[in-house]
Amino acid sequence: MARSKSSNQWLSEHVNDPYVKRAQADGYRSRASYKLLEIIKKDKLVRPGMMVMDLGSAPGGWSQVVAPMVGVKGRVIASDILPMDSMADVDFIQGDFTEDAVFDEIMAAVGEAPVDLVISDMAPNISGVNAADQASSMYLVELALDMARQVLKPKGCFVAKVFQGEGSEEYLKDVRSSFDKVVIRKPDASRPRSREVYFVAKGFKG
Repeated sequence: MARSKSSNQWLSEHVNDPYVKRAQADGYRSRASYKLLEIIKKDKLVRPGMMVMDLGSAPGGWSQVVAPMVGVKGRVIASDILPMDSMADVDFIQGDFTEDAVFDEIMAAVGEAPVDLVISDMAPNISGVNAADQASSMYLVELALDMARQVLKPKGCFVAKVFQGEGSEEYLKDVRSSFDKVVIRKPDASRPRSREVYFVAKGFKG
């Protein structure tokens, strides 16, 4: 099947992307690793010993960044509906966490430990219909926020990828209602023409 003009453009961008090349050289599973590295550096989000939950984790670029930072006394619990190759010091649970069985498995992995940070790089499969894609992406970030509210300890933090558009302003207000401080980041590794930004929320009100 012939590729569309837009998918050819994406492929060309991807192959020539300096962050893709850098990820291959540095051994990261995805270029998204650099987005999180920049956010962590700016917002000082991760310390040794923390418990971190990574939603939409496959292929593992974000878990790969966080696991060495939290160290042997910390933990990373990752989840995605897609498979993810195993990784040292990361507990991966495959499935849709809106399903009771998967949610229960995640909660069992968390146990009594308070979660310090929830990170979400979740995005829907893009259909090309902008309104539908935006609605799907907002649904996912709302799920991520709901999970964060259930597991975060007081003063915990939350990072989520958000596509600016219909519903994103209301979502920002919703996030602000649960956290002391919310900033919007556009990391250098985020493609300029992409509508994606990252909401970084600190100080969960609990």
